[in-house]
Amino acid sequence: NWRTAKKYGDGDQLPQEKKHIKKGMMYEEKWGEIVIDWLEEDLKLKKKLRRTNKKIVADLKRMGFKGSYRTVCNFIQEWRATEDDEVSKGHERLQHPEGEAQLDFGVMEAVQDGEIVDVHVLVMTFPASNTGFAIPMPGENLECFLGGLQELFKQAGGVPISIRIDNLTPAVKKVRKGDTEAELTEAFRHFQNYYGFKVQVCNPSRGNEKGNVENKVGYVRYNFFSLPPVIKDFEDLTEQLKQQLKEDRDRPHYEKEELIEDLWQQEQKQLIKLPEDPYPVFKQFPIKFNKYNEFKLDKHFIHVPRARNYVQLYCITYWDSFKVITNEGEILLSDARPYMKKRRFIPWKDILKDWLKKPRVIGHSRYTPYLPTRIKEYLTVPSLALRKQRLNELLTLLVTHDMKEIDQNFYELIGKNSDDQEHPYGVKWTDYDALSPKGMEASSHE
Repeated sequence: NWRTAKKYGDGDQLPQEKKHIKKGMMYEEKWGEIVIDWLEEDLKLKKKLRRTNKKIVADLKRMGFKGSYRTVCNFIQEWRATEDDEVSKGHERLQHPEGEAQLDFGVMEAVQDGEIVDVHVLVMTFPASNTGFAIPMPGENLECFLGGLQELFKQAGGVPISIRIDNLTPAVKKVRKGDTEAELTEAFRHFQNYYGFKVQVCNPSRGNEKGNVENKVGYVRYNFFSLPPVIKDFEDLTEQLKQQLKEDRDRPHYEKEELIEDLWQQEQKQLIKLPEDPYPVFKQFPIKFNKYNEFKLDKHFIHVPRARNYVQLYCITYWDSFKVITNEGEILLSDARPYMKKRRFIPWKDILKDWLKKPRVIGHSRYTPYLPTRIKEYLTVPSLALRKQRLNELLTLLVTHDMKEIDQNFYELIGKNSDDQEHPYGVKWTDYDALSPKGMEASSHE
């Protein structure tokens, strides 16, 4: 090319440092900033609770992102390289015959009524077809373990020939040591004999012996709990998980190149038929009361009126409830177990302080769906200056109120002040709230 020849003929060409300008939609549009906001937000959480690349891409697609999965992955990889993040390690695959299952608990988080609930998900997998079933439970005690296992049998449509477990306290009384086999608890042995399955107990600290279910617990966590789902109750979450895992079977097996659903239909024929009546899962024990007519259950004191007037009372516990009865079977008290009401507050102060630094994050933050509807609408206005003003107002209120109280007393604490000032978008909060179905119902009751 004559221009190239002229350039070299006119003078010396000295080497220069090249600057690599990053181009593409992740850098030239808003998508890169959104992904970085999410990644920075997730760094404050445990690694198990962080979003996966798959989840990030799915959320971006819902916001109108037109790029590919690989584009996002490359961007995340580059960002993590600068942050010196840890690299995940793989796990060894295990081969098992059809009809053999593995079982394990995994701890997840969900959001119920604006508060965090710790969920203990019991996962059962069939490694031959890589089929998984899961049931959420409030704890890992005997009633939750057996009640959950019973529900998993129903979901699978049968009982596995054998189940491999680790040294779960409700199932194993004495761990394997040397040539001595593990000893099962009496309650679990009765349950096992009723359903007719065999039990294989792993060696202590040998999670690789049930590698398939270990991987599946992680798969459930990262795909269905990377953002804590909003739930009504445990039954609602059970249905969500059941449907998601059913849809998940409509994909090829990672090794056999057949649909998991087709492999499962074949493996299901190996299962033991379910008995006509389910095994009654409960625990009964005599109660010792203190001088205040209280006894301890799940680390909480339960008051039973006139309890000391009886010679002996008994408590019967189920996975979600309990009752106190007399020798004759009369029920004196019946209620939900204390851990069914156990909640943790979402740390709104810290979250709002982070939002104050980057108010645009509110539109796509992982925490925005957990805000009460009125407060969510109050914060997600287009004006960033107005967002900052309202965030400061909420932070001041959170010193003396929690988020539920602010929502319940919205007009007294926020709405009234907003109506006194000229709103830049002409919104009157009382009129806005009256448009919602809940608001209309409230108006009709008044």
